[in-house]
Amino acid sequence: MPIIIPLFGIFDTLRRKIIFSDVTNSLDINSPKKVAVVGGGPAGLMAAEVLSAAGVNVDLYDAMPSLGRKFLMAGKGGMNISHSEPMDLFLSRYGARRCSIEPMLVDFSPQSVRDWVSGLGFETFVGSSGRIFPSDMKAAPLLRAWLRRLRSSGVNFHVRHKWLGWADDSHTLLSFSTLEGHRTIKVDAVVLALGGGSWKQLGSTGEWVPILANRGLVVAPLKPANCGFDVNWSEFFSDRFSGQPLKSVRVSFVNDKGARVSQQGELIITKKGVEGGVIYSLSALLREEIAKSGFAVITIDILPDKDLPTLIKQLSKNQGKNSMANHLRKCLGIEGVKAALIREVIEPLDYKVLNRLCERIKSLPITLVSTRPLDEAISSAGGLPFEGLSGHLRVGSMPEVFCAGEMLDWEAPTGGYLLTACFATGRAAALGVLESFKIKSAVIYDNEY
Repeated sequence: MPIIIPLFGIFDTLRRKIIFSDVTNSLDINSPKKVAVVGGGPAGLMAAEVLSAAGVNVDLYDAMPSLGRKFLMAGKGGMNISHSEPMDLFLSRYGARRCSIEPMLVDFSPQSVRDWVSGLGFETFVGSSGRIFPSDMKAAPLLRAWLRRLRSSGVNFHVRHKWLGWADDSHTLLSFSTLEGHRTIKVDAVVLALGGGSWKQLGSTGEWVPILANRGLVVAPLKPANCGFDVNWSEFFSDRFSGQPLKSVRVSFVNDKGARVSQQGELIITKKGVEGGVIYSLSALLREEIAKSGFAVITIDILPDKDLPTLIKQLSKNQGKNSMANHLRKCLGIEGVKAALIREVIEPLDYKVLNRLCERIKSLPITLVSTRPLDEAISSAGGLPFEGLSGHLRVGSMPEVFCAGEMLDWEAPTGGYLLTACFATGRAAALGVLESFKIKSAVIYDNEY
């Protein structure tokens, strides 16, 4: 199916033409369908874009005072919109839910995301890690341009509208709490894009879970994803080194079946434990191991670019009157938080025996005792299982209701995978609405100046 990329509203001279292909019972322009999109994150905004491009009346509701708050927060360190790795590897990042989410990601791929960003007037580039960014690395200009385009296409925004569920037994009379009091809205269809349960201060509260459960829907419990973990640090280590990064390390984990996974990168020592990109990439496995066994043990290779024989050879140099701490610094460059972590974890005897010390440097065991709370996580796992949804993310028992984004039961690591899937599922849900209205596709095909 062709990509829907509305390009109007960017330049005053941009000419817009729309054609509808494979249309049966197309919209009556005198009585267009009315759709509510609930949730102003990337999934909801993408759904609104696709629907408005097809001539549908779209009202978008969000409980917060402004839209795209988590989108903006995700871009604070650089707006990572997707990833450029080969598609099969990209799809593998979605783990057990790959088969469910793959058709949507194939339909709206990382290249589609780049094309879409270009349509908003921004160039993109691929960083050294393979991650894709807008040229200015910023989220705010991209969001502003997107909202302008949505407004110009007729999308109506309603902030400070907290969704309370349905006002009656139907699925088309929505109930909201607003500053002016209670409000009910009658629509022809609704796209729910309410997010997961992380970062409540940005709007992802998970309060929709009991609302859907009370309607008889099965909802997998929300769990932290891309999260930090607790470690029982000593008070001295926690106070002295909290917030300091461990750079260029390799973290490994062996599950109960003997399968070994490892990632090289950076992690951060926290007051309570560890977090950071290399930890987030393993968080799903570590979370499930803790749930099953009560703990998970990772090993950290402090010097992944040096093999064990090299370490032993370099550390075998005459120590003289140097303390072991000075000897490690001079011979291997180990100091600061790395040196302190070694002292924190290993047995005193191991610290004094050269071969054992080198083995520990290459495989320093850290016991993780729990995940950090859901609200601290970057994203969440759990939500509406795909098995309860029909084609185009339609709720099986509610034919007028479609769902998208992080409220669906999938997870992925950071690196552009989360945002790409939110775009793709938002688009898929909107296409489902159009299909229910007997509009199979809408393509904007002309962007002459």
